[in-house]
Amino acid sequence: MSTEQIIANTQMDIHEVLEYLPHRYPFLLIDRVLSYDVGKEITALKNVTINEPFFGGHFPHHPVMPGVLIVEAMAQATAILTFKTTNTKPNDKLIYYFVGIDGARFKKPVTAGDQLVINVKLLRVIRGMWKLAGTVTVDGQVVTEAELLCTVREL
Repeated sequence: MSTEQIIANTQMDIHEVLEYLPHRYPFLLIDRVLSYDVGKEITALKNVTINEPFFGGHFPHHPVMPGVLIVEAMAQATAILTFKTTNTKPNDKLIYYFVGIDGARFKKPVTAGDQLVINVKLLRVIRGMWKLAGTVTVDGQVVTEAELLCTVREL
C-alpha cells in the first residue's frame, strides 16, 4: 500500500463522520477528519460560520464561539478516535460519555470564519476510561487546550 493510499484511508468525510457520531445539527461539531492513527491520535476540522445558532446570543455585538462548544468539538473527536480504536460504531445499545475535563485553557476567541483544527492524542486507557489530550488551533495558533476523560457504556 502506498503512502497516498494510507493517507486516503485515514481521512473521513462528513458522511463517514455521521456513522461514528450520533450528534446531528445543531450539535454536530465535526465537519471532517483530516487524519487519524488508530489507538494514538486524530485531527479533525470544524468550519465556524456566522450561521451557527449560538452566535445570535453569544454575543450579538461581538460573536464569539462558546468555549464549552470548542471543548465539545474535542470530545466529539475523541469519540471518533475511540470508536475507530475499538472497531465499533455508536448504536442504540452503546453511548459515549464525556465524563471529565482537566486543565482547560482558552487562549484566544473563536469567531465566524475561523476553521478549528482539533488534535486529540490518546494518553491512556484504564478500566474503560479514556484519557486524552486535546489542542485546538486556528491558523496555527492555539485557541484551546484541555485533557478529557471519556468512556463508552452499554445502555
